[in-house]
Amino acid sequence: MSTTDTHRVIDAVWRIESARLIAGLARIVRDVGLAEELAQDALVVALERWPESGIPDNPGAWLMATAKHRAIDLFRRNKLLERKHEELGRELKVQQDLAVANFNVPEDHEISDDLLRLVFVSCHPVLSTEARVALTLRLLGGLTTQEIARAFLVPEPTVAQRIVRAKRALTEARVPFEVPRGPDLAARLSSVLEVIYLIFNEGYSATAGEDWMRPALCEDALRLGRILAELAPEEPEVHGLVALMEIQASRLPARSGPHGEPILLLDQDRSRWDQLLIRRGLAALERAEKLGGAPGPYTLQAAIAACHARANTASETDWHRIIVALYDALAQLTPSPIVELNRAVAVAMAFGPAAGLELIDKLTSEPSLKAYHLLPSVRGDFLFKLGRFTEAQAEFERAATLTQNARERELLLNRAAACSRN
Repeated sequence: MSTTDTHRVIDAVWRIESARLIAGLARIVRDVGLAEELAQDALVVALERWPESGIPDNPGAWLMATAKHRAIDLFRRNKLLERKHEELGRELKVQQDLAVANFNVPEDHEISDDLLRLVFVSCHPVLSTEARVALTLRLLGGLTTQEIARAFLVPEPTVAQRIVRAKRALTEARVPFEVPRGPDLAARLSSVLEVIYLIFNEGYSATAGEDWMRPALCEDALRLGRILAELAPEEPEVHGLVALMEIQASRLPARSGPHGEPILLLDQDRSRWDQLLIRRGLAALERAEKLGGAPGPYTLQAAIAACHARANTASETDWHRIIVALYDALAQLTPSPIVELNRAVAVAMAFGPAAGLELIDKLTSEPSLKAYHLLPSVRGDFLFKLGRFTEAQAEFERAATLTQNARERELLLNRAAACSRN
């Protein structure tokens, strides 16, 4: 195997093993930043040795053994070995040769526990939303700083600073490396789900830049969601979020044309929807519903997405169920102008554009939607369908000035031009 091939394998191993490696080390050293440094050190050693020695039979265990060896060296250099000896003795169980490939691997449940702890630490409320997203993609997604910066269209130094500050904040706040219990669990789980869905949404509909979508981010979010579903199998909202992301991701192949131009939901070729992802999403939704209790916001949104997924054509969509059973419940559970905006779209589909416009007009004075481009975009759509082309054109043009996404701006300007032709 050539050096290039070996490096390619190492990169793949790192993507697969890095989260578990960092999670296991964080349990031992009780510091996420230090755990990542130790994991990176092990990666550097692998890059130096594996091209000559070959890939170990168990590369993840090799990396863990090497990182643990580094941890002991570090504690010894800092004269902390004696104080940490009892704790490390239990955790490390180091053999004479720490770097052998057949190093004992922790039990599956121990790895799962470590990963779950790392999820909750990465998404801790002590961090800003931007910091949670960056740290989660770095520690759990295995992305480099450069990849995160490229995905969110921000300078690489900005992402690097967010990650450094996040790790420092966790250390200074003495955030415990543990899964929260009791009433704290629901609040912290909400933060975790929010971060994962933010990552997915940025991939599904990019905020800015030249691309309408960034599918790689959707894949990262889905992977994180699936991991979380395995780690927290009794939490219905975890399965609800996975269901929502699976079903929405199924539409990605149909959401853009041959030249990258956006294609809206009602205009999509549904034969291009990924049926495997739809089946997975419906299964996750069923699992969430079987766990019982009142459905949460992600489960309700997944049920709305399922109504679209089950319809062979846009005209077959059960808009009445979407409005009465789902959006009304969602509005009661998490009232927000965005929910009302989406509900207005469903009302317009069920009862006509005039009914939708009546609801939209009540939102035009909402301060939080003042710079939200989808409000004038939706209003323009209703006006266009009512034949009020001059007003519709103004709304589409206003929406085009508010969006930061080039593809979306082009779509809105084309719709404005269509108004002028009428």
